[in-house]
Amino acid sequence: MRRTDQGAVRRKGSPFTGLGPVFMKELADHLSSVRMMVLTLFVLAFGAFPVASSLQTLRTVVDPNSFLFLRIFTLEPEQVGISFIAALNFIIPLMAIGLGFDSVNSEFNRRTLSRVLSQPIYRDALLLGKFLAGLATFAVALVALWLIVVGAGLLLLGVPPRGVEVARGLGFLIVAIAYGGVWLAISMFFSVVFRSTATSALCALGLWLFFFLLWPQLASAIVSGVAPSEIRSLEEYAAVQDIAMGLMRLSPGTLFSEAVLGLLSPETRTLGPMLPAQMRGAIMGAPLPFDQSLLLIWPQITGLIAGMIVVFAAAYVVFQREEVRA
Repeated sequence: MRRTDQGAVRRKGSPFTGLGPVFMKELADHLSSVRMMVLTLFVLAFGAFPVASSLQTLRTVVDPNSFLFLRIFTLEPEQVGISFIAALNFIIPLMAIGLGFDSVNSEFNRRTLSRVLSQPIYRDALLLGKFLAGLATFAVALVALWLIVVGAGLLLLGVPPRGVEVARGLGFLIVAIAYGGVWLAISMFFSVVFRSTATSALCALGLWLFFFLLWPQLASAIVSGVAPSEIRSLEEYAAVQDIAMGLMRLSPGTLFSEAVLGLLSPETRTLGPMLPAQMRGAIMGAPLPFDQSLLLIWPQITGLIAGMIVVFAAAYVVFQREEVRA
């Protein structure tokens, strides 16, 4: 850095100088940590049972055009009562929070942050490197889990997945990584704001519980308050449903569920109420082409990625203004 005539400090070089070493160090720490092993076991424990039960059910299906590999993810077995996707909607935020809740404040508490920043590493590179390393760790875990599920399907179903099933499965991976990125950014934001790791973890978990448990009831109460006492036309009903869906889509979990539904259930033609005019000419139960499914869920994917960027930007602004000297 060099100081200008007006006293302001202007830095030299790219703000991302040192990004590579930070990324590799954080990635190595994540992949070799006991925390990562615990989170992986947690994912396997919650995901294995729905997948095994789905595979047992699908072994009796003989229709080759029934998207068998996609149904491994979406089928809700009677023995378990929850699909693999529903289990992931519960697991992914916890895993992302577990990776990011102490990423910055632990450096404060160990008094290592000022020493790291005394090296030719800007704050930009430090925060972005930590975020990208957490996202890469999360992606590695999800890809491994996806490969395990597909491999188990190959062994137990005895048929290979079709090209469109692989494409939809890869799209599901991207959506899941974006969903995890939102919660990773949220946990890192609290890690920047609070010096106590316990406080940042509690705030991130509390926000997750709010969206997971309370927000659906709160959104329903808001809709009941603004909706007319008597709905007299189809247009009024559609308007009320639009308000309800808009409120629910403020939750990252709703965006993830809708995007995954559109990808892994090719028969899905709409993510809201379907009016009679929209059903004209449609063949009910016929699968949509992959590109049409992508168009259907594009707002959800965009919302997840935008949410991840906005929360990370908020954490970036707060981190730039913090005093880092011990």
